[in-house]
Amino acid sequence: MGLDLRDIQKISPEHRENHGNNMSKAKLDKNSVITDYKTHDSDTGSSEVQIALLTQRVSHLTEHLRTHRKDFHSRRGLIAMTARRRKLLDYVKRHDLEKYKELIERLKLRR
Repeated sequence: MGLDLRDIQKISPEHRENHGNNMSKAKLDKNSVITDYKTHDSDTGSSEVQIALLTQRVSHLTEHLRTHRKDFHSRRGLIAMTARRRKLLDYVKRHDLEKYKELIERLKLRR
């Protein structure tokens, strides 16, 4: 009772484009965030990059939870992500206050 090849061929190109591989789009978004927030050429894991990536994931998961209100497993993940982001922000604040203020402003976080 699965899809037949003829059924797959009937799917419009617009549908395939809109519901294509979301993973490649997520990877592109991740790479753009890394290039925007990196501190040097080979930087992929500095606190600033990690905070920016977590902020992107938190906003995506928040949108998901607006439509799926009873998804408590994802909600738990969201709470863990915000806690990790908070710890990283505290670390940046302790070590470089100016960088912390700039990061808060760039990410539009309420602080």
